[in-house]
Amino acid sequence: MIELEKKVDTLRETLDDFIRNVGIEFNKAYNMVTQNQISFEAFQQEMREFKAEMKDFRDDGARQIKEMNKKWGELSNKMGTLVEDIIFPGLPRVIKDTYGLETVDLSIRRKKTLPGGRNREFDAIAVAGEYVFVNSTKGTMRKNYIDDFIVEMGEFREFFPEYKDHKLVGLLASLYVDPGLTAYGERCGFYVLGLGDSPIAVLNAPGFRAKEW
Repeated sequence: MIELEKKVDTLRETLDDFIRNVGIEFNKAYNMVTQNQISFEAFQQEMREFKAEMKDFRDDGARQIKEMNKKWGELSNKMGTLVEDIIFPGLPRVIKDTYGLETVDLSIRRKKTLPGGRNREFDAIAVAGEYVFVNSTKGTMRKNYIDDFIVEMGEFREFFPEYKDHKLVGLLASLYVDPGLTAYGERCGFYVLGLGDSPIAVLNAPGFRAKEW
């Protein structure tokens, strides 16, 4: 898992270096034109070829990153560590990006048993400001998992009364979420998270705001 992370970081650094070099190469070519060392037509042709090469490199790099993320996620799922390896580390960033809040408490696999034997386990719980973000992660997302999460969110304060004064927000997560299920999760009021250009990405429509329970 650590090795995959290093490969992703290395690839991203390579892409960043390549993009920085674009400006350098452009300036060199432009200086040659202004100094009449090459014709303007030749300059245009070189720029067209350079842009084509840059696009191919960028597209190939993006595909490699997505493929690494996918393999990383599949391996984590097989090992039963999807939450720990991918979702859990990314939650503070998602919360910061969507609500502008810093996470002050983050816990994993929170389980509570009530008198009488009823119990619930939540994959991850994050506290930020006046909010509690509750996560449910599945290797493969299905409609009935979303329906179950609605029930679990409704019962959350019964199991964790210490959060009775907080606003609750639900976060569904999976390796891959079918667009139809993303839309369904959104209609139910949940943020839907999946693998994207970064290990964890918000899949909801731009501007979506989750239901507060």
